[in-house]
Amino acid sequence: MAAPLELSCWGGGWGLPSVHSESLVVMAYAKFSGAPLKVNVIDNTWRGSRGDVPILTTEDNVVSQPAKILNFLRKQKYNADYELSAKQGADTLAYIALLEEKLLPAVLHTFWVESDNYFTVTKPWFASQIPFPLSLILPGRMSRGALNRILLTRGQPPLYHLREVEAQIYRDAKECLNLLSNRLGTSQFFFGNTPSTLDAYVFGFLAPLYKVRFPKIQLQEHLKQLSNLCRFCDDILSSYFRISLGDG
Repeated sequence: MAAPLELSCWGGGWGLPSVHSESLVVMAYAKFSGAPLKVNVIDNTWRGSRGDVPILTTEDNVVSQPAKILNFLRKQKYNADYELSAKQGADTLAYIALLEEKLLPAVLHTFWVESDNYFTVTKPWFASQIPFPLSLILPGRMSRGALNRILLTRGQPPLYHLREVEAQIYRDAKECLNLLSNRLGTSQFFFGNTPSTLDAYVFGFLAPLYKVRFPKIQLQEHLKQLSNLCRFCDDILSSYFRISLGDG
């Protein structure tokens, strides 16, 4: 019998199995590849202090970061990409790099840096999931980590000031969403009728942006104009997570 695979991740809300993009990437890939994950949602018994989830645990290994977790699952023969051609595999890597460069900064900003969203939605939700006194500390630490991650990739000349960085990351994110929408077209998934690693990443990045109810929604408004990307998220939620549209 194979060793159990346990995934520690942030929980769900707004009709999502997790509100956390990186947790969703791993959860979706596991569904697509048939990996039998036991999902442990972070709650008041959690003793981590850094928020570096998702974490995959087996009898012999502890693996963090989505790319490393997905590689580990592939080595265990849970491969969502076995039908892809060499070109499609190369395209997958290119699109994931694009997502992380062009879309992720705006997702992080929407959740963790935009003050109205952070103080009314993100901070209260994450604080409610974890024990006191960690609930007073960790959301702020995660917010600072998100801002540092944004500035590390975008705070270079000529964009010295946060306001200039904000304008650029939202422009880039909207262009990335348009590119994804054009690439998906009328297909069910990005490489036809079978979901793969790229679908897991796109779903993980888009679904929280699509579903979480924020007061400041400029990127969400743009996404909701791209009906094929919204349908893509809804189809994965209903087909792989058995979440109906009414659950949001």
